[in-house]
Amino acid sequence: MRFVIVTGMSGAGKSTTLKTLEDMGYFCVDNLPIQLIKRFAQIAYDADNDTNDVAIGVDIRSGVYLEQLSECLLELKKFRYDYEILFLDSNDDVLIKRYKETRRNHPLARSGRIEEGIKKERSRIAFLRKEADYIIDTTSLLTRELKAELDKIFIENAEYNNFIVTVVSFGFKYGIPKDADLVFDVRFLPNPYYDLNLKTLTGNDEEVQHFVMQYDESKEFLNRVADLLEFLIPNYIKEGKNGLVVGIGCTGGKHRSVTLANWIYRELRDLPYSVRIEHRDIEKDTVRRS
Repeated sequence: MRFVIVTGMSGAGKSTTLKTLEDMGYFCVDNLPIQLIKRFAQIAYDADNDTNDVAIGVDIRSGVYLEQLSECLLELKKFRYDYEILFLDSNDDVLIKRYKETRRNHPLARSGRIEEGIKKERSRIAFLRKEADYIIDTTSLLTRELKAELDKIFIENAEYNNFIVTVVSFGFKYGIPKDADLVFDVRFLPNPYYDLNLKTLTGNDEEVQHFVMQYDESKEFLNRVADLLEFLIPNYIKEGKNGLVVGIGCTGGKHRSVTLANWIYRELRDLPYSVRIEHRDIEKDTVRRS
């Protein structure tokens, strides 16, 4: 049996996570009072109960009682009630945007600014992030991608690394992604846009891929980037970073950047990290073939 404590920042996806776990067959309870967690664990681990896997949602809504959670977790360990902590996180800008879209108040900012509530929350739940077995940053995750990450952990039982690498292709004419940690400019390569047979295609099409990859400079660039990422990622992890956004940019974000981003994604996919790809500008100003 698995006993999962789902926690994290308000607005980071805990409700979606609990619903997903419930669909997996977990018995889920959200916002369980801290005082009842030990008793709940006793019932769940009772040999006479045919209990399925369970998940409980615990977060800032517990108020002042949240401070008792550390002692509660020590009690669970003392009685050998195994548990796992799943922490959902997201950057502040995205959390603010989500609150504004749903028109909900932050639990710690009912009469103040959302930013202040988020700052207070981060401080109060920092101890849970340190204790977490799994950390999922939902900043740039779609719902289906979050579910895929949960599948890896709770269905496939795959070895899970909390580090998420996101490869983003983009066009410089639309601006550099604000959350990019590394940005590579591939405008030094010949542009398929000026080939009338390729202009309406994208880097997802074989013809464009062949055009871009026929140059030695493309192959050397990719080999150098692969070596750099192989060096950087373990060191980022060592410093406590839980994600890396790699931006690959060309002029319009449709041909060269998409081709090379796809290649980098395929190379990283076999590493023990969660890797995702996003083509931010591939559909902008699309020219359709007649």
